[in-house]
Amino acid sequence: MLFPLVLSLALQTAAPQPPPQGAVQPQQTSPLPGATPSSPAAPPAPAPPPGQSVVSPPPLGRVFASEHGLIFNAIRPDKVADFEMVLAKLRDALANSKDPVRNQQGWGWKIFKAAEPGPNGSVLYVFVMDPAVKGADYGVAKILAEAYPNEIMDLYRMYTASFAAAGQTLINLQPVGSEPEGKPASEREIKPGVQSLDGGTPGR
Repeated sequence: MLFPLVLSLALQTAAPQPPPQGAVQPQQTSPLPGATPSSPAAPPAPAPPPGQSVVSPPPLGRVFASEHGLIFNAIRPDKVADFEMVLAKLRDALANSKDPVRNQQGWGWKIFKAAEPGPNGSVLYVFVMDPAVKGADYGVAKILAEAYPNEIMDLYRMYTASFAAAGQTLINLQPVGSEPEGKPASEREIKPGVQSLDGGTPGR
């Protein structure tokens, strides 16, 4: 009589019990769309051979969120020639690109060299984007890589080695105020000494 009693208790314990009324059922979750299962950590990359220099990948792109922008470049005085050579390649890349976005960037991309010294005696170059192409990447390294895939490593070394400690600063600009209303542009006051938009000298 003992064996049937033990068997009955075992079956009652093993059989799934229905949940009490009103209980919340657990839900099975699935991975998020596009999620991939975790994989073992990849082995570390082998060390480069002795004497071989390693070049870091290009920095993140430079993207403007406004219609006008500036990029300040503090350049080492002894690297001015190298930097200006890279700028010449940059201008050619933008002008000769088959991408209309790159052409549009080139039309609004003006480059100036400050007469005054930059931080810590550096030479200050200012990129003026007027207008800036919203969402377009103004990263010099990326533009050069598109145009000169066989030269990019040398150009990138030359470009990055030109920067002083202050490096590069990107600024988004927002216009302040607006033109006076109620008068056409031809009737608005033009201050003496200010060049008009058509290239002529006001007052002549």
